[in-house]
Amino acid sequence: MTATATAAISVRGVEKSYKDVAVLRGVDFEVEKGTIFALLGSNGAGKTTMVRILSTLLRADAGTAAVQGHDVAAEPLRVRESISLTGQFAAVDEILTGRENLMLVAKLRHLPHPGNVADELLATFRLTDAGGRKAGTYSGGMRRRLDIAMSLVGHPEVIYLDEPTTGLDPEARIEVWEVVKRLADSGTTVLLTTQYLDEAEQLADRIAILHQGRIIANGTLADLKALLPPATVEYVEKQPTLEEIFLTLIGPSDSVVERAERDETKGHAA
Repeated sequence: MTATATAAISVRGVEKSYKDVAVLRGVDFEVEKGTIFALLGSNGAGKTTMVRILSTLLRADAGTAAVQGHDVAAEPLRVRESISLTGQFAAVDEILTGRENLMLVAKLRHLPHPGNVADELLATFRLTDAGGRKAGTYSGGMRRRLDIAMSLVGHPEVIYLDEPTTGLDPEARIEVWEVVKRLADSGTTVLLTTQYLDEAEQLADRIAILHQGRIIANGTLADLKALLPPATVEYVEKQPTLEEIFLTLIGPSDSVVERAERDETKGHAA
């Protein structure tokens, strides 16, 4: 496979084994700049291993991989300058406030005016009212939004989201989906690993299915649907899904708890 000029990520023939267990068996794919690419697979399919290789945290046994034109093995520092990684579990410091978490990352990246950087990201991720509270008091969705915000300090060109909605409730998952869509709209390239079919269907421009260490399908949602026989058109009365029922019953995403937390924050500020 030849890398195209629009590829933010290019992976060719990547292999990786742990002792006698072959995890990746010749993986090939490309991710175009400014798009959302979903790497879909069940637990143990090799998704996280692939992300670790692309993050320069793990060396492949064979094959090549490049990010923004930089080889992950030969130019690891250049790759790290271009990327950010959000793992399966939020990496926020629960003792620090949301704003302090963001300022800490900005200082580590040697950015000027870390307070301004933090305030901008808090506003972008609808966390301004909670910015002065300790992150340990945040709900799961708020914590994940803060985690992604921390990943965006310094405006990385490529962001890896490894199972970003694991353990989140349906409402929080939709909040994260909205964040991911905004990232792509702003020009950020997103590599998303997930085992949730609906997540890939909602978010991805292209989807690759990783199974037993190999990519067995790669294309748009329409491409993948075309792999199956044409659907038979039948009249079926549509019933609401459990997720639709849940979200209808609980109302808008601005939950009672978050409103109460915001009111408390404003009271302390006053």
